[in-house]
Amino acid sequence: MYRVLIVDDEEPVLDSYEFMLKSTGSFILAGKARTGYDALKLIYESPPDLVFMDINIPGMDGLAVIAEVHKKFASMIFILSTAYERFDLAQRAIPLGVFEYLVKPVSKKTFFAALEKVRKHLDARNPESKQEPDSEAGIQRYLRKTIWKAVSPEEWEQYRERFAFPSDKGIVCLLELGGDAEEWGNTIMEKLSLRYHCRYDFSTNQGICLILGDIDREELEAQVEKVLRETLSGKEYASGIGGLYYGSDLYQSCGEALTDLHRKRNGDGGDGGAQNREQQRIKMLRRKTGIAPPEETAKLFGDLWKDVFSSQDFPAAKAKMTAVFMFLMDDCTGCYRDHPEVLPPFNAAEEIMALPDLAAWEAWAASAFEHIQRQANLRRSGSFPLPLVKAIEYIHDHYAESIQLPNAAGAAQVSAAYLSRLFSEHLKTNFIDYVTELRIGQAEKLIRESRMNIKEVAFAVGYQDPNYFSKIFKKITGVSPRTFGARVE
Repeated sequence: MYRVLIVDDEEPVLDSYEFMLKSTGSFILAGKARTGYDALKLIYESPPDLVFMDINIPGMDGLAVIAEVHKKFASMIFILSTAYERFDLAQRAIPLGVFEYLVKPVSKKTFFAALEKVRKHLDARNPESKQEPDSEAGIQRYLRKTIWKAVSPEEWEQYRERFAFPSDKGIVCLLELGGDAEEWGNTIMEKLSLRYHCRYDFSTNQGICLILGDIDREELEAQVEKVLRETLSGKEYASGIGGLYYGSDLYQSCGEALTDLHRKRNGDGGDGGAQNREQQRIKMLRRKTGIAPPEETAKLFGDLWKDVFSSQDFPAAKAKMTAVFMFLMDDCTGCYRDHPEVLPPFNAAEEIMALPDLAAWEAWAASAFEHIQRQANLRRSGSFPLPLVKAIEYIHDHYAESIQLPNAAGAAQVSAAYLSRLFSEHLKTNFIDYVTELRIGQAEKLIRESRMNIKEVAFAVGYQDPNYFSKIFKKITGVSPRTFGARVE
C-alpha cells in the first residue's frame, strides 16, 4: 500500500480527502499537515509516496515546500491543489516535477482519477506492489521497507488487518548467518513457529523476523539462541533482538535489534545508544562552537567528555578526545583542511596523551577549549556572510516559537532559497536540523536545571506535541527525555 500525506489549511478538505482515501485499496493515510513547516517535518520524519499539497498554506507555500524537499526526495509524487487556475503557478510547478494540478473544489471523480494515475505510475515503478495485498510478497515488502518507518496507529490497523496479524504487539529479530540464509531460514522459522507466531523474510545471508504477541524478550532471546545453535551447529551466526512495542512503534524494535546485532557480531558490550548520543554531541559541538553562547558550548563540551571518560578506560578516552580537538581546531582555523600553512594553536595529541589522570585532563581541557572558542569566534564572525549571522541571531531569539525558514530569511532580508544555501555551505546542515539541534540542546538544559515536566519543556522549546518532542529528543540524544531526566537526578 502507498502512503499519502495531505497538506491543506482547511479542515473540511483534510477530512474529505482522508475519508475518500479509506475507500481505496492501494493507499493509506500517512499524516495530515496544515502548514508548510508541519509538512516539512512529516516528510523528513517519514517520507510518504504521495503528497496532496495545497499551494496557499500558512508559512511556506506549497511550492516552496516542494522546492525544499525535491532534491532529496526526487521520486516523491506531488499533486497540487488550489482554488484558482493560475498559469504562473503551473509554470513554477513544472520544474519541480509536479505530477498533477487540481483546481478546488475537487470532486470525488477527479480525486479518484488522480489516485488511479498515481497508482499505475507507482506500480510501474515498483512491480512487486502489484501482488495481492495479503500475498507473501506483500508481507516481504512490509518487512523490508515499512516496518523500519514510524507509522500512525491507523496505518498499523490497516497493516494488521491486511496481513492477519494476531496481536497489536511484537518484537523484531534480525539474523545474520554465515551461509545462505534461504538454505537455513525456513528450518529456523519452522522451529520458532512451534512456539511463536512469526512473519519473516530472508535474503542472501540476512533475515528479519517479526514475532507477534505479548512476548517476554529474555525468554525469546534464549529460545532464538537455542534454535540457532541446534540448527547451525559449527557455523557462524549472529542475532539481534529488539524490545516489545505496539505495532505503530515497531520501527523502534528494528533499531534496537540492529544495535544488538552489531554488538553481538563485534563481540563487545558497546552501547549503541551511547555511541549515537556521543556522535550527535560531537556534531552539535562542531556546529555551535563560535556561534552559540560560550556557556552553552562549554556545557556541551563538558557533557561530551564526561560521557567519554565514563564509558572508556583513561588511555582510550584520551585518544578519542584527541580526535575531537583535531576536528575543533580544523573547524576554527582550517589548519588541516583549508590552510595547511596555518599552524594548529597547540599540539593536541602530544599534550593530551601526556596527561597523567582525570584531574589533569579537566584542568587542561578547560583552558584548551576556551582557546578553541576564542579562535572560533574570530574565524566565524569574519567568515560568515552577514545574512547568515542575522538569521542565526533570529533563530536563537525565536527558537521557542513556530519559526520557519521564510521567517529567518525575512529577518536576514534575503530569500528563503538563498538562506538555505548559506546554511548548507557554511554550517554543513539545513535550517530544520539546525533549529532541531538548538531546541534539543535547550531542552537538555531545562531538564537538567529546572523542575519542568516533559510537556512543559516541550512547549518551552517550541514543540506543541510532547510525543513528537520525545521522539526527536531520543533521536538526537539516544535516550528519551524521561530517561535523561532520571540520569540527571
